[in-house]
Amino acid sequence: AKTSASSSRTASSSDATCIFTQDPECEECRSQRGRVESARNPIGRHTGIGKREGTINARMSIKVLWMRRIRILRRLLRKYRAMKKIDKHTYHSFYMRSKGNQFKNKYVLIEAIHKAKTEQKRGKDLTAQVEAKKGKKKTEPQKEKPQEKTKKGAEGKK
Repeated sequence: AKTSASSSRTASSSDATCIFTQDPECEECRSQRGRVESARNPIGRHTGIGKREGTINARMSIKVLWMRRIRILRRLLRKYRAMKKIDKHTYHSFYMRSKGNQFKNKYVLIEAIHKAKTEQKRGKDLTAQVEAKKGKKKTEPQKEKPQEKTKKGAEGKK
């Protein structure tokens, strides 16, 4: 007798010759897909504390969040270095600081870069002013200070 089997294991278990049948491919229904997507991306209603089954880390991995953030920060640093907004030394210091979790997001990093650039500019201006003063003192002829008259002679006449 001929029987139908969906796998070779079921076919070998029976003594009769088998005709292999393939199950029709079933697409998931739209409601099932909606449930899966909503579980993956919880936005809206029915996502309160009572509906949560996994831990926060299971629902959205801390590692994934870290990887996203660090990639964004490093991409920004590479872009600024390519545009010559920061030099390689500044790039390296900010790279290491971002790796050390000092910047919460991209905007905090941008703000820190601007602050560092203004500090560098201010430092250069101050050093230029000091150098200018030193140069001015060297070129200027030194005036001899008049020696103060001692009052020894006046004291001796008493």
